[in-house]
Amino acid sequence: MIKNNVSALIGQRRMTIAETAKIAELQYNTVYNLYYGKTSGIDFITLNKLCFALDCTPNDLFKYTPDN
Repeated sequence: MIKNNVSALIGQRRMTIAETAKIAELQYNTVYNLYYGKTSGIDFITLNKLCFALDCTPNDLFKYTPDN
């Protein structure tokens, strides 16, 4: 299972969804849906922009744990 840590990273950096979207040059709804876990996938371009805006790696944004 892949766990989405986008909301935790945004919170740790004391940013808002709107600030993150602006820095990443993404639509507000895109970041909102990732923040609240309402997506089932992510585009590599979006991933790249989020990593830039949050100064992190894809490994920071998502955590893999095996299904039991």
